[in-house]
Amino acid sequence: MDIRELLQQKILVIDGAMGTMIQRHLLTEEDYRGERFSNWHTDVKGNNDLLCITQPKIIEGIHLQYLEAGADIIETNTFSSTRIAMADYEMQSLAHELNIAAAQCARNAVTDFLKKNPDAGPRFVAGAIGPLNKTLSLSPDVNNPGFRAVTFEEVVTAYEEQISGLVEGGVDLLLIETIFDTLNAKAAIAAASRFFRKKGTAPLPIMISGTITDASGRTLSGQTLEAFYISVMHARPLSIGLNCALGAAEMRPHIEELSQIATCFTSAYPNAGLPNAMGEYDEQPHETAHFIEDWAKEGFVNIVGGCCGTTPDHIRHIAEAVKKLKPRNLPEVLTA
Repeated sequence: MDIRELLQQKILVIDGAMGTMIQRHLLTEEDYRGERFSNWHTDVKGNNDLLCITQPKIIEGIHLQYLEAGADIIETNTFSSTRIAMADYEMQSLAHELNIAAAQCARNAVTDFLKKNPDAGPRFVAGAIGPLNKTLSLSPDVNNPGFRAVTFEEVVTAYEEQISGLVEGGVDLLLIETIFDTLNAKAAIAAASRFFRKKGTAPLPIMISGTITDASGRTLSGQTLEAFYISVMHARPLSIGLNCALGAAEMRPHIEELSQIATCFTSAYPNAGLPNAMGEYDEQPHETAHFIEDWAKEGFVNIVGGCCGTTPDHIRHIAEAVKKLKPRNLPEVLTA
């Protein structure tokens, strides 16, 4: 079934945090390296994307837990799988391979899940495209506000390489997520357009998810939510939404606003509340689900799930809370 048709029938559930689940495995430097990178010249612990190559069964297992919890959409473990972000580990040359491997991990999990649950209905793999560790709109040098650590073309090229690997690995959707700089997101949109134009095939649906960083209701680069939406609507996304930075309680007014202005489907996957003094998340699964159930009853959302701190238990409670609720209706757009 086409995901657009499904979204008009039900609220879809996207998975929860990958990092939270990886941390539960208490992996060592040697675990991250695996045999292939046993002699790598820099430390690689913390490079979670690398696990798609060195520990694929762990990543597949996490995907499978989210599917069993009720996720309709799972995200590839590729938040940092660009040559720009991989430079932190001097692994730029692995970018393309990482995306193929991550997409295959997710696809394998879907295949295993549907073998065990043949009547479960379609499940989708979203290729996760993160915001990068460099920004096009802001200078990293407070003494030189005009300086940029990267160019627009460099970002487009890096994202195009990532998209190429994700598509080769077999994703169904592209998810440009955790956007704090809209110019970076526009580079990802441009990269997708360029890639599919070169390939000569129909483009995959694109999901776009921004991040409101504080109570001001603005992105880190200063845009209001409405300005952010207007800046990316030319991509004709499958969905527009918010994730990360805020818990569901703090995100609610922004999701409500977005539901009123977006002409496409809307998504929301908040953190498990705000982090405590130790940087950990205390919000329990039933609490997160209660907030999201409220949004669904109000008609704000089409896709829901969890971000930082969320687990399969959170997703299970969320899926249960929204399974009988109607999705947000798309507004009728008047044309001249």
